[in-house]
Formats: sequence, structure tokens, C-alpha cells
Amino acid sequence: MHNRRTALQPTTTTRPISVVEHLVVDSCIFRHVLLAELLYRPQLRPPPSTTVKFQKSRTMSESHEFVVGTFNTPQLYTISFIPPSTLKIIARHHAVGSHSWLHLQPDKKHLYATAWTEPPTIVAYAVESPTEIRMLGSAKCASRSGYVCASEKAVYSAGGATGEAYAIDPTTGGFVATAEGKDAEPLQKLDFVDACGQRDSGGVMDFGGLRHGAHSADLSPDGKALYVADIGRNCIWTYAVDQETGKLTLGEKHISPRSHDGPRHVWPHPSGQYVYSLQEHSSMVDVFETAENGTKLKHVQGVRIIPEGEDEKQYWADEVRTSFSNGDKPKYLYASTRGLKEERKGFVAVFKLDEQGRIDDGGKPGQEQDALLDMWTTPTSGGWANAVQPGPTVDGVEYLALTDSESGMVMVLGWDGKRIDEVARVRLDEGAGAATVVWL
Repeated sequence: MHNRRTALQPTTTTRPISVVEHLVVDSCIFRHVLLAELLYRPQLRPPPSTTVKFQKSRTMSESHEFVVGTFNTPQLYTISFIPPSTLKIIARHHAVGSHSWLHLQPDKKHLYATAWTEPPTIVAYAVESPTEIRMLGSAKCASRSGYVCASEKAVYSAGGATGEAYAIDPTTGGFVATAEGKDAEPLQKLDFVDACGQRDSGGVMDFGGLRHGAHSADLSPDGKALYVADIGRNCIWTYAVDQETGKLTLGEKHISPRSHDGPRHVWPHPSGQYVYSLQEHSSMVDVFETAENGTKLKHVQGVRIIPEGEDEKQYWADEVRTSFSNGDKPKYLYASTRGLKEERKGFVAVFKLDEQGRIDDGGKPGQEQDALLDMWTTPTSGGWANAVQPGPTVDGVEYLALTDSESGMVMVLGWDGKRIDEVARVRLDEGAGAATVVWL
């Protein structure tokens, strides 16, 4: 049985280290270095260099930046994290609307975002530096977008009943317009409505149809397949991607293993051999084996990401991601859930993966739940967020960003291979509900 643990109190996770403490720590380090110098220094040696200091700066003093969007304010934030526990806002960027989802290109020079504007749009930005982000342009969507991803050729958007592909200008990174001064037109339009229809409630919790329709779009690692998770139609749509144009051809509509799953996000293993589907309604993560360049799926495993005995109807699962610390063979799978009501807290779960990318069941089929390594209780319900995003690994600790729209917090969690804990937090401006993160 794995222990459920709660978040640390702010006073124990975010207290800044005082100047005196810094001096004490630095003096201890200096004495150890000096002792090593006296014991091991050869007779002929150049004057002491800054080697020790340089190594320290690369481990515990190097700043790692990430950008955060919000659900309800026209701003982007750049936040700096210095391990092990320093977190602060270093820049605020004006945005055209609230950005619920962000996608950063591998070169980290271009950022694409959903924009909850009227009419709904997606937006392209140039990332000049962590503190300078410049808007390149926008493109209209048929319905509110829940998610964007991009290849070198196109940006893909999905939301509710529809989705789009937009061609990327290879020179600027913005959207290709049909004529000078005109808005970008979709390279391709997608329609997810079938015999099941679209069951939008029209309420604030429907998010413009995102809870009852398509919610996300993610590419396979080689860019040959696109996966659209559709909560309302309880399926994953797969598409083959034309490598020259970026256009899509439908592969299949893959129905989820359970009738009430509600696929929210699909995340690929770096090998592309497996994908992980986060099920919003059942709080499960399912593993699918891929075939035919990623367009055919076969269900092989599933794990529950809330504690045993908890009622799945009291939660809505949010995110699934693989760790980055072991290159193309990630060791861990992270998954997060939110409480449906403020008084019900969410969870972040960590599972062990085998080298192929399956949940490590120890060679015992059907025992994949035993691969649960830790489950951490979040400070709040998470609101509309509780989105977890892996970041840097420093001195053996994997750090992850976690957003919380209920209180406007952005947290950093640390995973050392044994337990996950909060190490730092910062609150956004009043009224800003943190949505998602991309690490620069």
C-alpha cells in the first residue's frame, strides 16, 4: 500500500534562506574545499581557479525559466526557478486574451497558445528571451480551442466540435496569411461531430464545449501521427500527417476501454511505440501500443491515478507526462487529478516505466498498479488546472511545475525517485488563475 501524503505547508517549503544562512553554508563549503586542497594539491599547481564555484552554479544556482498562461487574464508570466527552492516572477507579458494552453517549439524560439477571445483564436509569439516575448499574429478558430501543438509545417488546434491546422510561415514562425493584411485561413478544418453529436451545456464549467468534445491535439515524436483526445465522444481520433504539407488524413476513431472514460490528453512515449491516454472522467491512464506509423492503437494497460476507495465521480483527471531525466527512455510517468469541488483536493501520482515504455508490472500482467511509486495530495482542488509539467533534473532531483487556478499559485515539485514533495511556490497577480506551463 502506498502512502498518501499532503502538501507541505508554505512556511516549510518557501521560506527564503537568510543571508546569515548563506554565509554559514558557504563557509562550510569553503572549509571542505580548502581541506581537500591541502591534502591533495600537487607540489606544482596553478593558482586556485573558479572550478568549484562553476560546478556549484551549474547544479544548485542555475536559473531555470518557464512561461505560465492563465485562464482568465490577458497576461503571460515568466517565472524563474533556482534549485532547490527559489521561485519568483521575473516578467509579465501583455497578451491578447487568456491563454489556457501553451506549446513551445523545440528550438524554444516560437510559442503558440490558445486564446479565449471573442471570436476564439490561437496566437503565435516569438520568444526573444525569457523576459521578452513578442506577438507574431493570430488565427481565428471555429470554436474555443482547448489545446495546440505544432510541427515545423503547421499548428494544430482542437476544441469542442471542431479543430484546425494552420500553416506556419518558415521565415517568421507566424501563421501563413492568404493575402497581405488578411487573417490566416486554416490549412485544413476538422469536424469531430458524428452520430454522438455535441452535448454542450452552455455553462461556465463547459468551457465552450471542451468538456463535451475534443480537448487536445498531440503529435507523435516523429511527427507522422496526430492524436486528438475527445472527451464527449469517448475516443481518440488518430490522423496521418503529410510530411510535406502538414495536412491530415484520418486514421481511426479509437473508442476508449470503458464507456465513461472521457479521454482528455494523449501523450506519446519518446519511442512512439506507446501513447498514454489520460481519462478525465474515470481518473485512469491507459497505455496503447501503436502501429501503422502511430495511426492504429491497441489497448495494453491501465492504471488508476486516485487512491483506492476514492469515488472517481468526485474528480476530473487533468494531465499525463513522462519524465525527461533519462533521455529517450523515461523511467517515470506523472499523472495529475483535480477535485471537482474546492473542498476536495487533487493528486499527483508517479508510476515506474520499463525500458520499452509500458507501466512496469514486474513481469506480472495485470499487476501494473503495483508500479505506483508515490501519490501526493495537492494543496487545493487545483481548480481548472493542477497541470503538471516536468522540467530540469538537478543533482538527481527531477523538478516539475504544477499550476493551480483555484488560488492562482504556481508550484515546483521535487521527485528524488522515492517521494514527491513541494519545494517552492509563488502566487500570480490577484485574480489570475494559473493554467499551464512550458519550460524555456
